[in-house]
Amino acid sequence: MEQDLAPAPPKGRPREFCVDQALAAALRVFWSRGYEGASMAELTAEMGITKPSLYAAFGNKEALFNKALDLYEREKLAYMATALDAPTARGVAERLMHGALEMQMSPGDPKGCLGVISMSACGLEAESIKAHVVARRASSEAALIARFERAKAEGDLPDGLEPEALVRYLFALMQGLSVQAGAGATCSQLQQLVETSLSVWPTR
Repeated sequence: MEQDLAPAPPKGRPREFCVDQALAAALRVFWSRGYEGASMAELTAEMGITKPSLYAAFGNKEALFNKALDLYEREKLAYMATALDAPTARGVAERLMHGALEMQMSPGDPKGCLGVISMSACGLEAESIKAHVVARRASSEAALIARFERAKAEGDLPDGLEPEALVRYLFALMQGLSVQAGAGATCSQLQQLVETSLSVWPTR
C-alpha cells in the first residue's frame, strides 16, 4: 500500500517584515554608532531581518544609510524647514535652537547628531558618506543664508554682519548642542545653552 506523503514546505519564501520599522531601527543604530561603527551584524539584528533581506529591500550598507538619513531629515529635522517661516532672523534662530533642543531631549532617540557623528568617520569606505552629508548640509546652509540675506535687506540685522558668517555661527551652536547632549549634558544645561545663545543674538 502506498503511503501518503505530506507536501514539502515551500522553499525560498522571503521573510516578511515591515520596511518602515526596519528602517527606523537602522536609523537608531546609525545614529548611535555612526556609519563606520554600525556593523552589518548589529544592523540586521536590530532590524530583525537577514542580510539577504536587507540587500533585497534596501541595497548595500551605504544605500541603507542614505535612506536612514532621509528618514532622519524628514522626521527629526522637520523643524529646520518650518524655522525659515519665522518673521524675524532671531525668530528663525529661536525655532532652530529650540527644535534642536527638543530633539536632544526626546527620551526615545539617541543623543547627538547623525550628521556630526558620521562626519567624524575616517575610513576610506566613509568618504562617499562624508561627501553626501556635506552636500546635504550645504543645501540647508544655502537656504538659511538666503533667509538671513532677506533679513539683512529688510533691516532686521545689524549693518556689517554677513549672513553666511551668521549661519556658520548658528550651525556651530546647534552642533555644539548635539555634541554636549551626546557627552551627557543634562536638559537644564542644554536649556541654559540655548537661552544664552539667544540672549546674545545680534539685532538692530
